[in-house]
Amino acid sequence: MPRNKAILLLSVGHACVDVYQGAVAALVPFFVAERDYTYAAASGIVLAASLLSSVAQPLFGVLTDRWAMPWLLPLSTLLGGLGIALSGLGGSYALTLVFVAVSGVGVAAYHPESARVARVASKGSHTAMGWFSLGGNLGFAVAPLMVAGVMAAGGLRLTPLFVLPALAGSVLCLLVVRMLAGTSGTGARKAVASAGADDKASFVKLALAVVCRSIVFIGLSTFISFYTQQRAGGGTAAGTAALCVLYLGGAVGTVLGGNLANRWDRVTVVRGAYLMTVAAVAGIVYAPGPLIYPFVALTSAGLYIPFSLQVTLGQDYLPSRVGTASGITLGLTVSIGGLVSPVLGSIADATSLQTALAPLIAMPALAWLLFRTLPEPVAPKPESSVPAPLNASEPEPLQQAVDTPGTGLSSARRNPR
Repeated sequence: MPRNKAILLLSVGHACVDVYQGAVAALVPFFVAERDYTYAAASGIVLAASLLSSVAQPLFGVLTDRWAMPWLLPLSTLLGGLGIALSGLGGSYALTLVFVAVSGVGVAAYHPESARVARVASKGSHTAMGWFSLGGNLGFAVAPLMVAGVMAAGGLRLTPLFVLPALAGSVLCLLVVRMLAGTSGTGARKAVASAGADDKASFVKLALAVVCRSIVFIGLSTFISFYTQQRAGGGTAAGTAALCVLYLGGAVGTVLGGNLANRWDRVTVVRGAYLMTVAAVAGIVYAPGPLIYPFVALTSAGLYIPFSLQVTLGQDYLPSRVGTASGITLGLTVSIGGLVSPVLGSIADATSLQTALAPLIAMPALAWLLFRTLPEPVAPKPESSVPAPLNASEPEPLQQAVDTPGTGLSSARRNPR
């Protein structure tokens, strides 16, 4: 399968999954309006989506390091959509949390395997990985518009309509799985490339920086709609617009990050992005009136320029555990911040939203400090999933990808003897 076609299908499938992560935050104002939730209760919905996801993603990463599981892609896409589709039915807060948590598990199952497959398909290209990540960003960006349209049509009782992107995404994932099976057979197994040693210390620092980024992103995703309504007026439409800017600006930032990394090294690009984000988040918290919107856009770009670069950095710091690295850097980026959202909500209930959001200014500063001590790794050959032949007695076809540097197959695969 040509690289561009593979990345395109994976990118669109990524959008069909991440639309549900964006939908959680977009639904929060409507839960508050229809069910009279407090800020703390509303942020608990974000916590439900994040808690299981943040725990499960590294676990799925470990599993995909041991076994290739392409069947997870369509299955997890359906699970992510089903949870959000059921979240608005009934008035039970507990059931809402359960359904949102189910969606979080689906999202958790999707990301490590998809990132590993995308890494192989991209053949080490930062730009190609940026396009894969762009799909997820666009899914986030579309989510507020999708939610606003459905809520305007009939409120929370129409949330079952949200299953449609999952159905489309699962079909795309099945196409990718069939193409992979069609080229080299079924029953995937692992071929571990000869790679450098794991740099666990650098990976831990990277993971801490990812956590800082996640806290800022999820905190703003949860409360930017409310905060914009307070600062700029305009009601729900103004809040939805701010959330769209936050997500859509990320699409620009992700592509920009991949292109910048082709000119400078990844660590330098990420440092500069986080430094810009410090000023941008301060602008969100303290800028008066409509000036909040350009600062939201700058914050979005600053948070998303590192997005795909952190994924490939994690894979290069842990070349023998690509799935685990992907599960942490790609998964925790959009999940663990939800663990902090209830704390921000409680502060907002006790004081004000401005007071609750002010500590977020420090998070990109901490990420910048962590990146100051990180080295730029020499990118090793990534691990890949090598499908076994349809007939185990027949030799595997030697494809062009095997002889292409950076595909993750060792030189020993080129000569079976």
